[in-house]
Amino acid sequence: MPIAVDIDVMLARRKMSVGELADRIGITPANLAVLKNGRAKAVRFATLAALCEVLACQPGDLLRWEAEAEAEAEGDAEADAEAADTAVE
Repeated sequence: MPIAVDIDVMLARRKMSVGELADRIGITPANLAVLKNGRAKAVRFATLAALCEVLACQPGDLLRWEAEAEAEAEGDAEADAEAADTAVE
């Protein structure tokens, strides 16, 4: 998908856990993980506004557009990393 989600970057900068962010914006950690990992097909403006308020950032700090070739290369790298994690378990 050409839209990349950088919630994990903002979480690291704010030294906040996924669970804490989920509690503060009022969604489940599982739904936040879907959004954070770029698997969501949509995001409500209310959720985006809550994310920006809690993380003290702008929507552009959380979402960015990538050209298809970059997105595919990044997706392949993530799939390889997930496969390596699964193999270790």
